[in-house]
Amino acid sequence: MEQTYDVMASENGAPVKMWTRGVPVEDKAREQLNKTAQMPFIFKHLAVMPDVHVGIGSTVGSVIPTKKAIIPAAVGVDIGCGMMAVRTSMAANDLPDSLGALRDAIEKAVPHGRTSGRGGRDKGSWGTAPESTETAWAGMHAEFDEITEKHPKIAQSNNLKHLGTLGTGNHFIEVCLDEIDQVWFMLHSGSRGVGNRIGSYFIELAKKDMQKWFINLPDQNLAYFPEGTDHFADYVQAVEWAQAFAAANRTVMMANTIAAAREVLGIPFEAEAEAVNCHHNYVTREHHFGENIFVTRKGAVRAAIGVMGIIPGSMGARSYIVRGLGNEESFCSCSHGAGRVMSRTAAKKAISMEEHREALAHVECRKDEGVLDETPAAYKPIDDVMAAQKDLVEVVHTLRQVVCVKG
Repeated sequence: MEQTYDVMASENGAPVKMWTRGVPVEDKAREQLNKTAQMPFIFKHLAVMPDVHVGIGSTVGSVIPTKKAIIPAAVGVDIGCGMMAVRTSMAANDLPDSLGALRDAIEKAVPHGRTSGRGGRDKGSWGTAPESTETAWAGMHAEFDEITEKHPKIAQSNNLKHLGTLGTGNHFIEVCLDEIDQVWFMLHSGSRGVGNRIGSYFIELAKKDMQKWFINLPDQNLAYFPEGTDHFADYVQAVEWAQAFAAANRTVMMANTIAAAREVLGIPFEAEAEAVNCHHNYVTREHHFGENIFVTRKGAVRAAIGVMGIIPGSMGARSYIVRGLGNEESFCSCSHGAGRVMSRTAAKKAISMEEHREALAHVECRKDEGVLDETPAAYKPIDDVMAAQKDLVEVVHTLRQVVCVKG
């Protein structure tokens, strides 16, 4: 097969294989990749996806294979962030002409956004957790207690009250139509407050360990836990728990979204076919090139042969349900979305509200200044991103959104 990636040599580090032909890559992202590649425990090479852009510590859109060490900031603080999509038995003509009531029903069923400041309940959390949340939490709280017994600061977090909630930023719930006008529900969220607390806590621990051991780093956010240390084992347990919480969070949200849609639409429909629930910010144990290693996907999706995944566009662009082609050179990975070309601040300065509303004319969604940083123009063109990774995945379904709920 024709080689579809370019190789960036790093200074005294591992090679960086980049699936970025036809898409822009910032110089700062290249600098960041170069620093990560210099870490002594990188296995073989870094793999860089076409949605690559600057992140905290490590670059978003990078696949970081390591031996006997993990970088907590590479996993990040939205541990287990990912996607879930469900195809329904409904067709487009089953939906009403006006989708405002459907959007309203979903917004009422799933807490979203955030209320800043002290006092009163955060609108993005549950006041009293519903039965579906309590049931999901029942299978998780014993291990959480075990983790917090060793690390009490993690207990001071939104956990139960964030299970089944959306959050803010680029997290969303969408109603979509596929290439034959079948209706899908799709959502994007992660481990919420508790994952943020776990990530932040262990990132700081790793930095303190580096200072204690007098280890110099090209970037302090590349602080790591070596295998065999107490903090390594505790981090692996906590991060795996947070990843399970994230998957459960999406499952509860999806169930509540479907229930709300059934009630407001007043028609029976099935919503089981081709359910996909995949992380794109996580670390896992995998076997590549004959060895057992850790793979950190910071804004990347597992694309092993036959494995289903989701690559969303922006809130006004197409999304894709894909099947992995199992390309070992990418450590069986693909992009997790379109990838930003503008920071949130830059998008707010560069894009007018008129341009924002025009780009979203076909979607029932918020069109106010609060989501201007998520406007389609802030992201790379999803078609270019897909073209750059044609040897990583095959497209199974193409989705276009008709409703988008943002926090």
